[in-house]
Amino acid sequence: MNGKQKQTVLAVALCLALLLAGCGKAPAQESGAAGTPAAEVTPAAATAAPEPTPAPAGEREENETPEEEEKEMLQMKIGDTAVTVEWEENESVKALAELCEETPLVIEMSMYGGFEQVGSIGASLPRSDVQTTTAAGDIVLYAGNQIVVFYGSNSWAYTRLGHITDKNAAEMAELLGQGDVRLSLSIGG
Repeated sequence: MNGKQKQTVLAVALCLALLLAGCGKAPAQESGAAGTPAAEVTPAAATAAPEPTPAPAGEREENETPEEEEKEMLQMKIGDTAVTVEWEENESVKALAELCEETPLVIEMSMYGGFEQVGSIGASLPRSDVQTTTAAGDIVLYAGNQIVVFYGSNSWAYTRLGHITDKNAAEMAELLGQGDVRLSLSIGG
């Protein structure tokens, strides 16, 4: 063997030695955020019961009675007519309910455009406006400080608050389309 062949054999032997030396070690753990080693999954963790999922919206807690649930619900009256509302679960509705905790919130509404009643809440609420096409019975927040109840349809950027579920379009038009109304919001019955 000449010198060049000896160097090649030596280089190959060195490479093989390095590769074989690495074979006996455990693979390196992947690192998580900020260099923290990733969590290992142990057989016990892999077979553990999954975390309980929260109850769907509208279902009450096991220890909450129907009377307690009724007390916490936001109620709406248009004039003297109580309406059933399916409220959205968002920060705007929570803030609106907080305004009604001590005393009912009474809002003088005005007809607008032949399809809605609009009234000032008297406070600014959190909002997350989205381009929306409304329908009769929809309740939305406009400009963060006005509540709008529809008896027709419109398309604009609103924050959805809820929908009146116990009146159809004709009943909504009868309730809201005859002149200005007074809206009352309260907690519980």
